[in-house]
Amino acid sequence: MRAGQHEGSYEVVTATIPGADSVLRGEEIAFSCHLDHQRPGANDNASGCVAILEAARTLSKLIAEGRLARPARTLRFVWPPEIEGTLALLNGRPELARRIKAAIHMDMVGGGPATKAIFHVTRGPASLPSFVYDVGASFGELVNEESAAFAGTGTARFPLVSPEGGKEALQAVFADFTMGSDHEVYSEGSFRIPSIYLNDWPDRYIHTNFDTPANIDATKLERAAFIGAASGYYLASLRQDGVAALLPMIQRASLHRTATMLERRAGLSGGEDIHLTYFHFGSERAIVGSIEAFAPVMAAERNQAIAFLERTEGLASLGKTLLIPTGAGRPAYHRSAEVRGPMSVFGFDYLEGKLGAEKVQSLGLLRYSGVRGGGGEYAYEVLNLVDGKRTELQIRNAVSAIYGPVPLELVTEFLGALETAGVIRR
Repeated sequence: MRAGQHEGSYEVVTATIPGADSVLRGEEIAFSCHLDHQRPGANDNASGCVAILEAARTLSKLIAEGRLARPARTLRFVWPPEIEGTLALLNGRPELARRIKAAIHMDMVGGGPATKAIFHVTRGPASLPSFVYDVGASFGELVNEESAAFAGTGTARFPLVSPEGGKEALQAVFADFTMGSDHEVYSEGSFRIPSIYLNDWPDRYIHTNFDTPANIDATKLERAAFIGAASGYYLASLRQDGVAALLPMIQRASLHRTATMLERRAGLSGGEDIHLTYFHFGSERAIVGSIEAFAPVMAAERNQAIAFLERTEGLASLGKTLLIPTGAGRPAYHRSAEVRGPMSVFGFDYLEGKLGAEKVQSLGLLRYSGVRGGGGEYAYEVLNLVDGKRTELQIRNAVSAIYGPVPLELVTEFLGALETAGVIRR
């Protein structure tokens, strides 16, 4: 067999449900999956492909029948090859990348009990704070509660049980960002599209001849499709009059995140506890600010949200003044507009292509193991944190808050490699 890398093209199928608002229909909410994998590939990824197709079919039918109002924004459904297909689409159609406000990505969402799969509703990267993730989690919590009630009592308001599927509770896990599928392309610093990631992991039959329809559960598919469809429809319909109801949901989620931050902070010292606290509350403010990308926030609502965060920050105070070193006098890094997307996709690594495999493999950050993440995760977030404002020290402090403390010299070395490859500039 002769194999090589050369220029080519992809055929990527997309379909839309046009929005109703003459202005907002130019904005889109994308549903994503990936239409390729080893045979038989029932869960990875036929399940995601059929789930977004069913979401599209159901929403289209309900809107056509007048049972659901047509959303203000356009809903787009995309069936690409995994990761590199999404990268090709967003690079080849830059106007599409600019229109998409959020994405719902489904990768492996139908694994039945035999697969031993755990269903996750996963947030986007910490470098891209957004209320969008809280929307997905809220619908996931609803399905957890209703499916548990039905499993335990036989009755529920919304059992979401298919005649061909099981009747057990969903028991979805609400997880921090993990890599490994198309959502990481949408959320990458070039595009900055917040993405809800619905996925089974682990699945003991992945990439084997046992990944067959016999091990797919129709109830699981229905519930995943509902979480995705409801999240997308809500985001496509969100206007200013919905902001007041949105804020309490964000605040409840903020309290949970703050509790997690305090638990992590308990094991830190030497200034790392301050970096974590500073990054956390900066992110919480950014989550509130992210609403503005969808709808204006009235002054009274904004003031109330900020007052809530100030009270929470006061309760979580370290009893220290947050004097954060910024690396003043050092240059900030900017992202090149010519290189868009993550550095690594299936079969190709951009840095290796520019610098050679030996140089890239010698980079200490890529071999580093932190408290909550490994080298590839650190590298992904370091590049995402390049925003034209942060210095190398600020990037180091932020990525340490996300995945655990990392030496500054490793971040500096990696930023230097990105600069040499033309990905960033000072």
